[in-house]
Amino acid sequence: MFKKSIYLLPALAAALFTSSCKNLGEDKFMKTPSGLEYKLYTQKDGKYEVKEAKVDSAAYKAKLDKVMSFEMEYRNAKDSLLFSTKDNAMPIQIKMVASPNKGSIEEAFLMLDKGDSAVFRINADTLFAKTFRSPLPPFIEKGSFLTFFVKAINLQTEQEAMADYPKMMERQQKEMEARAAKQAPIDDKLIQEYVKKNNLQVQKTASGVYYVITQPGSGPNATDGKVVSVKYKGTLLNGKEFDSSDKSNGGNPIEFPLGQNQVIKGWEEGIKQFNKGSKGTLLIPSPQGYGSMARGAELPANSILRFDVELVDIKDAPAAPAGPAGGPAGPGAGL
Repeated sequence: MFKKSIYLLPALAAALFTSSCKNLGEDKFMKTPSGLEYKLYTQKDGKYEVKEAKVDSAAYKAKLDKVMSFEMEYRNAKDSLLFSTKDNAMPIQIKMVASPNKGSIEEAFLMLDKGDSAVFRINADTLFAKTFRSPLPPFIEKGSFLTFFVKAINLQTEQEAMADYPKMMERQQKEMEARAAKQAPIDDKLIQEYVKKNNLQVQKTASGVYYVITQPGSGPNATDGKVVSVKYKGTLLNGKEFDSSDKSNGGNPIEFPLGQNQVIKGWEEGIKQFNKGSKGTLLIPSPQGYGSMARGAELPANSILRFDVELVDIKDAPAAPAGPAGGPAGPGAGL
């Protein structure tokens, strides 16, 4: 559905911890004076050694306002993987800042030097309330801890990090395209098996999205530039529901413009097969959905998505505000 998962955490929290460090998991957690639980490792001669954090040291403070690139993953109390940069095919760049909150994730990141790895246990309630400033997602238990597995791969000035970012994006794009090409035939086979098992009379778009119109509507189909209102229920092929307009939007349809890349590709193409008042089903292969990126415990990587939808309304996009008197219209005018 929307490109941002409803429960996608901010970029501050993410990263992959190397398997060679996970083997050191028998080490006990240590604590900083603020109460932050950690296991910190430095690499020497290809081997990892336990390292003690030096909080508030000169080296610690010298990292402030610089940008650290991390590979990371984090898991909930049930050890379910919630996010991994391995899925995202790209490390995360985070500006190092001091935090007034005791035992914060900001403090945790400042412990690492380039090449270091670590495990951190962060109280989920505190993390969401004070760092993310958002409600606790339903798949994270109140009072529980999140475990972050982290490796610091680079430390740069903001200017250096900004210069590297386009190169990182280009590498990510190529990797994601390669993954999609490999996954597409696997998903198509699974969808065809599902269609046969459920005796669905489907049609297929050029990109591989399957759709069924169960109730015809009236008028022309939705097109790019139109604003659509849609009621929906999203499930996996095993029937497990992960989202719906009833749960996420108080029973009201969601509204968005087509053709502006605000929703996943499968919706951009699939909704265009419907006209006002029509109902039906979309079967979206993972490359047209969320791809190899997991979206929390509810949506594993490479999930094939089923959406039962109703296209409630199709409207023209609102006119953009006019520019200064006598001058050209503002950006987007005429859309």
